[in-house]
Amino acid sequence: MLQKADSLFVTKNYQEAMVIYEGLLQNDQTYSPAMLLKMAFISEGIGDYSNSSFYLAKFYDLNPTPRVITKIKTLTEQNNLIGYELNDKDRFMKFLTDLQLEITSVFSFLLILSLTLLFVFKKNAEKPIHYLPSLIFLTLAFLTNNFLSQPNTGIITGSPTLVMDRPTAAGILLNVAYPGHRVVINSSKDIWYEVKWENQKGFIKKENITPL
Repeated sequence: MLQKADSLFVTKNYQEAMVIYEGLLQNDQTYSPAMLLKMAFISEGIGDYSNSSFYLAKFYDLNPTPRVITKIKTLTEQNNLIGYELNDKDRFMKFLTDLQLEITSVFSFLLILSLTLLFVFKKNAEKPIHYLPSLIFLTLAFLTNNFLSQPNTGIITGSPTLVMDRPTAAGILLNVAYPGHRVVINSSKDIWYEVKWENQKGFIKKENITPL
């Protein structure tokens, strides 16, 4: 189906291609960075800047680049968008999460190797310290397999969106945001998302955020 949609895109049958792309994204959760860029291009062409920004933000999660940030700022007409800051820590975490399977496999292999050596030389492995490498590799394999993952993110689509300090309309207003801002979603509670907003905890109604 993706090849068919790409063929339609090449021949400029954008509407037909978009139907297939949306089906792959919504129903199969199958997409690639190139597909997201094409969807953003089609959406921008028909004046749907909100969806175009959404596809670009989703692309940003896969491939964070300054050009994408610039494009989203242009579409949303906002120069101070939150959530698109590129720093060394984010790049390093992106590198690690992209290699999660490989890193976990390495630690699992080292765990098996250490256990094998313990079995082979069990007569000499009498002290607790001899079991320390196996314990370390077991811990690292567990951590990388269960906790080394990309954070859940979303893009603000409500206009205007109120960012509160508590999950209630009676809380303190932290900010008024407009479509285009990207936030890390920490958790969900009733009709609210707990998000990271400018290095602090905030709450936004779910109806105003589209998860990426």
